[in-house]
Parts: sequence; structure tokens; C-alpha cells
Amino acid sequence: MPRFIYTLLMTLVALLLPIKLLWRGLKQPEYRQHWAERYGFYAQKINAPLIWVHCVSVGETRATQPLIQALMDAYPLHQILMTHGTPTGRETGQQILRDDIANGRVLQAYLPVDTPGAAKRFLNYFNPVIGLIMETELWFHLIDQATQKQIPVALLSARLSEKSARGYAKLGTLTSDGLHQLALVAAQTEADAQRLQALGASNVMVCGNLKFDVTPPVDSFAKGLALRELLGKDRTVLMAASTREGEEPLILDAVKNSNVLLLLVPRHPQRFAEVETLLKARNLRYVLRTELAQTLNNDVQVVLGNSMGEMYAYYAASDFAVMGGSLQPLGGQNLIEAAAMGVPTILGPNMFNFAQVTREAVAANAAVQMADVSELATQIDAMARDAEKRKLMSQAAKAFTLQHRGTTQRLMTAIRGLVKT
Repeated sequence: MPRFIYTLLMTLVALLLPIKLLWRGLKQPEYRQHWAERYGFYAQKINAPLIWVHCVSVGETRATQPLIQALMDAYPLHQILMTHGTPTGRETGQQILRDDIANGRVLQAYLPVDTPGAAKRFLNYFNPVIGLIMETELWFHLIDQATQKQIPVALLSARLSEKSARGYAKLGTLTSDGLHQLALVAAQTEADAQRLQALGASNVMVCGNLKFDVTPPVDSFAKGLALRELLGKDRTVLMAASTREGEEPLILDAVKNSNVLLLLVPRHPQRFAEVETLLKARNLRYVLRTELAQTLNNDVQVVLGNSMGEMYAYYAASDFAVMGGSLQPLGGQNLIEAAAMGVPTILGPNMFNFAQVTREAVAANAAVQMADVSELATQIDAMARDAEKRKLMSQAAKAFTLQHRGTTQRLMTAIRGLVKT
């Protein structure tokens, strides 16, 4: 794709962006906030040289927590700028770094739409000493203008599925030039590294998956135990984690003849009302997490996890889980959080965004994967009946996460050579 075509497309995106934000804002009012930042206009107070870290949404923001803490420890005279693409990503950043945001050590903003003008305004205003982009967010004008301003940009904990690689390959020199301009590409796996190199990336290393270094908040188990008291100690609790569109009916069908208590946690908060409507339509006896104040009656079938910031507590309160995003062709969600909490997990056939982690987790007995969604009811029933199997898988899951830690330090070693102090 010629660059001028990309520029025209981004300009069209910028023109249509208000319609998208207004539409999304109907379900999630936060989309109607901070519009100026979407076009590169900011008012944050800058008191020190900035290290810029881009984490587009919730998963990337959570994964970045250990790296940001390491950056603050290593560079005490710098501020950290976290940029996001979604309100939920921004809210997650506020939850995990509340004190550092309050005292000004960490700033937050939206990354602007990738037009030349907006990219230039962003870089001129913040003038970071380095840009660290998490996973796979390639914004070609931003990378190009950072290169012109001699601001090194690194792609960290980078992952690229075969499907995404084919898509980027269709952009031709736009992709190859953009990847070549990156000062560092730290890939999660050797397969990711090879795909990125084939598309034009240089200075590529394999660093591992940063999500393994995220440690659950210290109060997670205590909160989980308190929640489990409300759910009922004698019930077997199945958590449907981070479910996406079209998956809730599949899960409800799979548990309709089961005695498990379903803790149903949609991925996106704007879908809470939609999922509650589904529960009502099926005449299911359910309780909202935000209204759960006493131990449940045994006739309650579903608890709808409609709160924010309790994911680890949800896992701690559960006996096993089904991973959302994997029952439909959506690529799956982060199974490492479940493993870190020692929760045996059933994975659907569509875990292509976490392909290697899935293979390794299954091999380690931390998770089981279905070949087809039609197996879901059978898998749930088997897991619910076998407490000994759940115990062994829980132990294996915790060991699995411990074995894969260390990515943060590998990244910090690579970053030190790029940061101008």
C-alpha cells in the first residue's frame, strides 16, 4: 500500500471518529470523554523527561504493570506516559497505578488517530525519550515521525499470528518500512520473531511473554475467599472468564443440566446489560455481583460478574474456568491470569492469539483444550465431578507460571541501551 493511500484512509478514520465515539458512548459514556486527545491535543502537566508506554486496552495494560514498575525504579527522574486506545484500558491503568497517577509520576492519555498532523502534535507535546509499544500496535505515521525526531520506538512482548502476518504482508513496503524503523522488536516466541523478521523487522530478539511476570494483587486471595463465602463453599463454581459476543448462549446451554454455579464475567462492561437480558430471557435465577451481599440460595444458577477490577478475585473464588474468546473465532483471552491463580481452565478451539502459551499450558496440565465447541458440556461435567483432577491441574498451573517468569528483566536490559538519560 502506498503511504499516501494509508494517509487518506487515516484521514477518513479521523473524520468518522466522532460518529464511532458517539455510538460507543451510548453504551459506555467514557467514550465521550477526552476527545481532543484523539486528535493530538493535550493538557497533561509534564515535569520531567518522559518514557512513553502504549498499551491499547485492558490486557496490555495489566501486562505492562511489572514493566512500568521496573521503569520507575530504574529511572526515578523520569515520568511515565501511558497511552491507551480504549476507556477500559485507561480505567485499568487508573486501578493498578492509582497512587502513581495521583502524584503525577504516571500520566495517562489516548494515543491519537494516526494522521501525520495528530502524530506530530502528540510527539511535539510529550517529546518522549523513548516509545515502548506493547504487543502489536503498528501506527506507521507515528513510527515514521518518531524516527525523524530521533526518538527510538520499540515493540515489546510482540506477538503476531499467522493470520495477522498475512494481513500486514498485504501492505507491502508500508509494513516493512515501519518495522525496519523500530529500534527494537522483542518478540514473545521464536515463531513471532520469525514472522516479524519476514515482514521486515530488524533488531529482533525473543523475550518471552510479559504477562507471566504480572503478580496478582496481594489481597486477591483474601477477596476471593470472601466472595466464595457468598457463593457458597459447598457449591462447585465454574467461571466463564472474559466472554465475548455469541459465547454466553453456548456456555448456558452447556451447563443447563449441570449442578455448577456459573460465575459469568463478560469481557466488556458495555455488554453487562445485554448479558443480563439474555439471562432474563432464559428465565434463569441469577444475581448481579454488585448486588451480592449475603450467601446465595442454592436455587441461584448464575452470578453475573458486572464489576470492574475483580478478575483475580473471581478466579480465586472459582474451582475451574472456561476461557472466553475461544468458543468463537476470536483468538481467545489471557489464560495466564487463570494459571497464576491456580485455576484449571477449559480452552475452546480458537486460541490463535495465544497459540504457543496454549500448547505449553496444555502440555503442562494447566489447561485442557477442546477440538470442537460441541465438547463443552462434556468437559464441564468431567471437570466438575473430578476434584482430584482439579487439584492436580491447579498445582500444575501455578508451577507453569513460575517457570516462565523473567521477561521484565530481559526487556529492561534491552531498553537500557536505548534510553538517553
